[in-house]
Amino acid sequence: MPDIIISEFMQPSAVDELRRDFDVHYDETLYKRLDELYAMGGTARAICIRNETEIRGAFFDAFPNLKAVGRLGVGLDNIDVPACQQRGIAVLPATGANEVSVAELAIAGLMMLVRGTTYFATPDVVAGKWPRGRLIGREVSGKTLGIVGFGRIGRHVARRAQGLDMTVIAADPHVPADDPVWARMGVEKVSFDRIWDSADALSLHLPYTPDTHNLVSAEVIARLKPGTILVNVARGGIVDETALAEALKSGHLGGALLDVYATEPLPADNPFQGVPNLILTPHIGATTDEARIRTGHMIADNVRAVLNGTIPDTAIV
Repeated sequence: MPDIIISEFMQPSAVDELRRDFDVHYDETLYKRLDELYAMGGTARAICIRNETEIRGAFFDAFPNLKAVGRLGVGLDNIDVPACQQRGIAVLPATGANEVSVAELAIAGLMMLVRGTTYFATPDVVAGKWPRGRLIGREVSGKTLGIVGFGRIGRHVARRAQGLDMTVIAADPHVPADDPVWARMGVEKVSFDRIWDSADALSLHLPYTPDTHNLVSAEVIARLKPGTILVNVARGGIVDETALAEALKSGHLGGALLDVYATEPLPADNPFQGVPNLILTPHIGATTDEARIRTGHMIADNVRAVLNGTIPDTAIV
């Protein structure tokens, strides 16, 4: 029976690294077969997961010797963290490993949407058409980017946006006004009211909680400046998806990129059919070759540390 179970994709070189010291069972589809997963949990001291394996409820009964949950990502929606803490189980998110990947997707979507549909003209040009008139877009230079949630990823986005000559403002009640990060980065801390009223583009970088559920509501969307661009590479459920779709169809918003959704994959009755100026990606913000390598090896190192009696600084205990 294994010391470590890996129930979703992990970088093969990181799996091999763990196998040098531990008995490892690796099956990236195991999360789909809970009976099989739970049956081998009796001896496991660690499990490595992404966002499909649920660490809650009956899981704990099947894993009585668990010491560590390695999360190959940073979101903790699928982990009952308080229950882990009560049981002395260290939760190990891949803090910092995928920040660049998420930030780059946010900036890529922002630039495409501000410029308009320029980047989707290939079929027309190949067919001999020349649709220049409908492809006139805008520049990001000189625009105001509002970052909602000024944590690690939000700060990566801010730095890149400043490199594009954007003015950056940010709202985050959890970062005090006297935190030196504001002055160091040249970003103005503002209220949610100010960010809704002032931004030419919004980029969301905050967790999904009861307080952030539908934070970008129909009422908020209605008060945004006409033509505002919205980017959500954070968590589904933060944006009222139906209200967003209606605002794009009416032309009130200039465009949106969504990488995350309230329900994943999207249900058949989702509101996005035929919606213009919309880029949808399947929750891939954190998934690049580089991020997978960093994430896999970070979690391998941290799981090894816990099983050898050391708690990493980034652990939640």
